[in-house]
Amino acid sequence: MATNSLHSLHRHLTNLLHHTDSTATAIPLFSSTSFPKPTAATSSLSLSLSLSTTTAFSSITSTTPSTSQPAAPSTSLDLLRRHLEAREYRQADDETRRLLIALAGEPAVARGYVFFSEVQFIPTPELRAVDELWKEHSEGRFGYSVQKKIWKKKAKMDFTNFFIKVGWMKKLPDSEVEQYNYRAFPGEFIWELNEDTPEGHLPLTNALRGTQLLNSVLNHPAFEGDADESDDDDDDLVEQGRKRIGGGGDEESGNKVFKTDYSF
Repeated sequence: MATNSLHSLHRHLTNLLHHTDSTATAIPLFSSTSFPKPTAATSSLSLSLSLSTTTAFSSITSTTPSTSQPAAPSTSLDLLRRHLEAREYRQADDETRRLLIALAGEPAVARGYVFFSEVQFIPTPELRAVDELWKEHSEGRFGYSVQKKIWKKKAKMDFTNFFIKVGWMKKLPDSEVEQYNYRAFPGEFIWELNEDTPEGHLPLTNALRGTQLLNSVLNHPAFEGDADESDDDDDDLVEQGRKRIGGGGDEESGNKVFKTDYSF
């Protein structure tokens, strides 16, 4: 009787242990209840967030400022040629000034005008081409090389006399002495070519800061040999060009009175 009870208890415990092992192996390590399957709403929200993030990043990237340098100013002579062919001398004068600034280099471009010390950087072929265009479309009466001949041969390298010869100064009427004053820019300068237009009147060179800029232009290698002067004559003219008459106020030469305030 006791033996049977013991056998019955052993079978009961064995069955219980077997059932427990089977149940344990049937339970997965990560059950589906721990990570529920995504619903349609969850997938839609995830896609929406992904697209929004991508769009925002694209917008930020596309608005990043460009680091490219601005284009260099044009040194083409096409516009100057068109103005001169049309005899638009005022526009041609403006374009010539712009070209010289562009040809002189980046510092001149940034500043907006040329220092006399920068004229040497202007390439000889380009400056000579500018001069040739002026002569070609003015019957040989305008241009830097024309001005250089007047300055050396007629004005004897004296800039006050040069300004009178090329018409940058005008004679004042009703004066007891022969008196000249500088023309006001731009209204008093002559922008057409006729019989009364002085030779060498254009292009203009700003002398507001003195005559060093004009002197550097006229002595540029592009115009070497344009004034047919002997070496001895050049030495005499250089000495004459160095003399200064008066100082700060009016300048007098014989019976002529000149104003020293350049206005162009």
